[in-house]
Amino acid sequence: MIRRNLGGLAAATLLAFAGPALATDDFILVQSTTSTQNSGLFDHILPMFQDKTGIEVRVVAVGTGQAIKNAANGDGDVLFVHAKPAELAFVESGDGVQRFDVMYNDFVIVGPPADPAGVAGMSDVVAALGKIAEAEASFASRGDDSGTHKAELRLWEQAGIDVAAASGDWYREAGSGMGATLNTATGMGAYVMSDRATWISFGNKGDYQIAVQGDDRMFNQYGIILVNPEKHPNVKADLGQKFVDWVISAEGQNAIRSYKVDGEQLFFPNAEKAEMKETG
Repeated sequence: MIRRNLGGLAAATLLAFAGPALATDDFILVQSTTSTQNSGLFDHILPMFQDKTGIEVRVVAVGTGQAIKNAANGDGDVLFVHAKPAELAFVESGDGVQRFDVMYNDFVIVGPPADPAGVAGMSDVVAALGKIAEAEASFASRGDDSGTHKAELRLWEQAGIDVAAASGDWYREAGSGMGATLNTATGMGAYVMSDRATWISFGNKGDYQIAVQGDDRMFNQYGIILVNPEKHPNVKADLGQKFVDWVISAEGQNAIRSYKVDGEQLFFPNAEKAEMKETG
């Protein structure tokens, strides 16, 4: 059984997958979201890429918003996050070369067994958020401009709820990554929205369970982008492109597909390039 207690994670974590014989410059820096780290996905797929290419991948795992800002500053070679509108804007601004779909899963709302808002078993996430707000039941938000936070705010807006007005009352903003926010939520008896992969891997569930799931509006798409070397000359374009190409290839997609926790698949690859290679 694989379980991770994700409390106490720093806001930014650098993960390096290094081999003893690597040349100093044979590495790339990937700006990514915390869910790819917290879920254990990178632990699974990056050694495969390194074994094939000899390229070390160093990951900065932060919220998607911060990862995009870092990449826009030229602090990275590849961006691997999950907020498609912001990713497309990143490319449109000239900071990225081209965006590719990589994989997807979904978001879930988890909550305490007492279920004070009476939302357990619901599949309409907007109606569920409305009930949480009406009951003024505690809700812990990441509050960190991550992809999860962006998605959560869109859903509150669709529910017609002004969470900014409730901030500090029943609506609490953790300002931290997914694992730390889950720990905050379970500690205070609050509902919280998580990507499913991090929730599956989370090792401090206690008696918490998924309360709301199955709404198409909780779809969670991930994308990958090479940072534009024309705008950021320090970008290792050749090495970064090799990583992008591998992730969206049939081999990389199969690596993602093969990652499971307790027999449950966490991410579902959907790169069109891989599908073309497999069918063509």
